[in-house]
Amino acid sequence: MSKMLMVIPEQCSGCRICEVVCAARRFGVNNPKKAAIRVVTTYPQPVMRMPVVCSQCKVPPCAQACPVGALGWFDGVVKLDEEKCISCWKCVEVCPFGAIYAHDDCNLPIKCDMCGGDPECVKKCPKGALRLMPTVLLGEAKRVSNVLSYTQMKEIEFYEKGERKIIRYAEIGKEEL
Repeated sequence: MSKMLMVIPEQCSGCRICEVVCAARRFGVNNPKKAAIRVVTTYPQPVMRMPVVCSQCKVPPCAQACPVGALGWFDGVVKLDEEKCISCWKCVEVCPFGAIYAHDDCNLPIKCDMCGGDPECVKKCPKGALRLMPTVLLGEAKRVSNVLSYTQMKEIEFYEKGERKIIRYAEIGKEEL
């Protein structure tokens, strides 16, 4: 069963441990800028921390842009064939998520290879913001979130035949029989 790295931004504390363990595994250095994952933080409002990692696109734009075919699906992961890569950096430019990185010390793009199916970032994330999920569950978190958002609603406004209508939901514990 194929698996995919899933990010749950609400659980990310911004500790950046994922960056450190990735760089240590890939290059043996404590340099988060050499990681294949980056935590992007927005300020001032709302403060949000979002790990950015390769989405393993079904039809990867990075592979389509590569003039020598150095990127492609290998063993269920979009990987970079370092032997073929000519360091043109087109993959970095076209990635819609900004998940392929460049570093001055590196001659090749830095891209997540999912650590051969056992991602270090997932194992070391203290908050569980990174998870390795079967692809069949993609969208499940969004579906549950949508359902839960309706449970918090007290009323909904809609228009029927040009007339404004409101449905009010009973507050829990105050239902009338």
